[in-house]
Amino acid sequence: MSRASRRTLLPVLGLLSAVAAALPAACAPGGGTDKPIGGPARAEEPSRVSIPSIGVDSPLIRLTRGKDGAVRVPPPEKGMTAGWYTGSAQPGAPGAAVIVGHSDAHGGKAVFHDLDKVGEGTVIDIRRGDGEVLHFAVTGTEKAARGAFPDRRVYGETKERALRLVTCAGEHHAGDGDRAENLIVYATLRP
Repeated sequence: MSRASRRTLLPVLGLLSAVAAALPAACAPGGGTDKPIGGPARAEEPSRVSIPSIGVDSPLIRLTRGKDGAVRVPPPEKGMTAGWYTGSAQPGAPGAAVIVGHSDAHGGKAVFHDLDKVGEGTVIDIRRGDGEVLHFAVTGTEKAARGAFPDRRVYGETKERALRLVTCAGEHHAGDGDRAENLIVYATLRP
C-alpha cells in the first residue's frame, strides 16, 4: 500500500472505529444523546421513515457525532422518533444511509421495538424533505454483540443504494441496564 493510500485510509478507518465503538454504547438508557439536530436541512435529506408491516411511522431527526466521536442517538424523551446519521449517505444515493432508533423507552416501547419482526423483502419507506418517497426492501438482518459491532458492513463503502437501521437488542445487562446486542437491518433501494 502506498504512503498516500495509507494517509487516505487511516482517517476513514479511525472514523469507522469511533462510530463502531460508539453505537453499542449508545444503547444505554439516556446515553449518547447530546445535541441532536432537527428535521431535514435540505430537500434531498430524509424526513420520515415508515415500515407499515410493523406499524413504524416516524419523523427523522438529524444525528451527528458528538465531541467524543460517538454517533448521537435520539434523546430519551423522543423514544418514538428515529434519527438519520448525517455522516452516512443520503437515502437513495450510492452508499449506506444509517438510521438509528431506540427499541425501548422509559415508558415502554420505542420506535424500533418490533424491528426484529422484519424479514427479507419487508418494505421500508423513506420520505425526503421534498416529499419524494423512496422504497427499500430488506435483504437481511444481523444481531451483533455490543463489543463486536460490524462497522464495515454498516458504515463501509458500497456502490449499492443501501439503508441500514440500527437499534438495541438482546437481554438487558443486570448491572447497567444496557442491551447486550445491536440489531442491524440491511436494505437496498427498490427499482
